Amino acid sequence: MRASAAFNRLLVLVMLVASFVAPGAAHAEGTVRIVDQYGIGSLLLKVAKDQKLIEKEGARAGLHIDVQWTTLSGGAAVNEALLSGAADIATLGIGPLMTIWDRTRGHQDFRAMSAQSAVPVYLVSNDARIRSIADIGEKDRIAVVSVAVSQQGRLLQMASAKAFGDAEYARLDRFEVNMPHADATTAMLAGSSVINLHFSNAPYQYQELDDPKIYKVISSTDILGGPATSSVAVTSDKWRKDNPRTYAAVRAALVDAARLVRSNKPEAAAIYIRQDASKLSPTFVERILNDKDVSFSTTPENTLALGAFLFKVGVIRHEPKSWRDYFFTDDPDAQGS
Repeated sequence: MRASAAFNRLLVLVMLVASFVAPGAAHAEGTVRIVDQYGIGSLLLKVAKDQKLIEKEGARAGLHIDVQWTTLSGGAAVNEALLSGAADIATLGIGPLMTIWDRTRGHQDFRAMSAQSAVPVYLVSNDARIRSIADIGEKDRIAVVSVAVSQQGRLLQMASAKAFGDAEYARLDRFEVNMPHADATTAMLAGSSVINLHFSNAPYQYQELDDPKIYKVISSTDILGGPATSSVAVTSDKWRKDNPRTYAAVRAALVDAARLVRSNKPEAAAIYIRQDASKLSPTFVERILNDKDVSFSTTPENTLALGAFLFKVGVIRHEPKSWRDYFFTDDPDAQGS
């Protein structure tokens, strides 16, 4: 776990050094550095990478675009890449989006440029004693990719506030441990004593729930009261204004990617397997993509509830009044929530 976090920090440092070595290229129109995360939630960016959709959209507009890709594990490492200037665009969950939006208002001004997916995330357990979060105690450990600040960490805080009261929103933070989803899934399936809960994501939660000893304790849908966008693509207002044609090409590529995912699930599954170097079968991934609770769209859905909660308990200083506060919206008629 410590090695994985150290690797992420080293990779961010290397990316940052590279950006200073070639400062002209870092913000030149026609160049974009994108940081993705593992998992099906960011499938739209994976499709854009695999099919070179950004390059194709740039070519249609008469612009050659050099796209540089990096994959990191966990919202904390991705936030660091964005804030340090080592990345121009990155995949984040709604919780980390709220944090970076709040911290950078009035200067770097990071916001989401597009939603990517509404894929519910599950808190799962292999301990029959735990039937709700009220059963979690001192001997239990919950695997998350970034303690407290990850999407799953923020959702667990929201669930805790509902169960125990707002003053107790961080009650379960001390039971969390940093662990990449793949490692946590392996530990859960093996019955390791290191963890007995995992706030997972797709595809890992589906692998875990195929084991009869593992079951769902609570889901993001339960916590948020319905389906909700779980993954977004984030950038800064400065990069957006300095690179309007590249920004437009990335935005258009995500729309193209969403169209491909909706129309051709077998191809989308194959792309996910290639891009995440997954050993899952195409049939298994297609099963996830066809789940009625899973959708891929650039339109945000039910994102405000988490932001309102984080403001209420003092995690963020600025209260979001609308999804438009933390999304870039070029179209005044754009729909979202």
